[in-house]
Formats: sequence, structure tokens, C-alpha cells
Amino acid sequence: MAETTTLARPYARAAFEVAMQDSALEAWSRLLALAAAVSSQPVVSSVLRDPSLSSEQIAESFIGVCGDEVEGKGNNFVRLLAENKRLVLLPEIADLYEALKANQERSIDVEVTTAFKISSEIVERLANSLKIRLERDVNLETSVDQSLIGGAVIRAGDMVIDSSVRGKLTKLVESINS
Repeated sequence: MAETTTLARPYARAAFEVAMQDSALEAWSRLLALAAAVSSQPVVSSVLRDPSLSSEQIAESFIGVCGDEVEGKGNNFVRLLAENKRLVLLPEIADLYEALKANQERSIDVEVTTAFKISSEIVERLANSLKIRLERDVNLETSVDQSLIGGAVIRAGDMVIDSSVRGKLTKLVESINS
């Protein structure tokens, strides 16, 4: 996975820089999301990996499938990816682009997993606390995982706060075994 991230990063940065210059962050976000979804389809993926097709044929086929959503600089981007045999990296490129966009917009997606459903009041208080701590706008998403037993796990970018009972028990077992 690290290898695909390393390969995808320069393309994500290039797309982000073009989007910033054109004040088109949201348009590029939609374009990359669509292209990532298309490239993930098994039929399309097999065409992208077909050695008998030229990069131009692959680019034309891909642009044809995407339709009018990919035009102008988006076409050029797809052609560049096809020429360098990197169209299969589009899902990773889209994810990295979204991270760059969120950083620019000073926002972050936070996932909170709890053992039980939490009230909207607690969600709001947690979002406000995280906004202050992270100094960013927080897009909070909650889910329930009863295997946590109690407590919560908070994921914000590469930061993980595990205050679940399961996590604490795991740490206790590790400290006893060492």
C-alpha cells in the first residue's frame, strides 16, 4: 500500500495545484471521485491493464466511459496518467487529493466508534471539543461497534484515540505478558 501511495502522491499534488490555480477544488474533487469509481470497476480495470492497447486507446476509452464529466484539464490529466500507466492509481490519487483539500480548507473527517449509540448532544459536544483541540472544522461521523464493550475509539487523520474498554484490556494483557 505504501508503494501505491508513493506513486500516487505526485499526481494528487499536481491535480491539487491545478485545482488551486483555477479555484476549482470542488470540481476536481468530483472529477477524481468519478474517475476513481470508474477505474475501480472490474471491467474497466482489466482494460486499463491490457498490454495490447496503447496508452492513447486506454485514455480515449476511459474518457469515453466518464463522459462529459472529464473535459479540459481533466482530459489532460487522464491522458498523462494513461501515458505513465497510472490510471489504476486513481482511487489512491483521489484519497490523497481529498486529504490535501481538507488540509487547505482547514477541515478534517473524524470517525467516532462507540460501544453504544450516543446522543446528538454528546456528538455536538465532542465535535466542538475536537474542533478546539485540532484547530480545524470537524466533519464527525459516528458508528457503533459493540465489541468495544464500552468507551470509544476516535480516528482523525493519522491520530487515533482509543479509550475503549477492549483497548484498555488489550494494553493490560500486553503489559502483563511483557
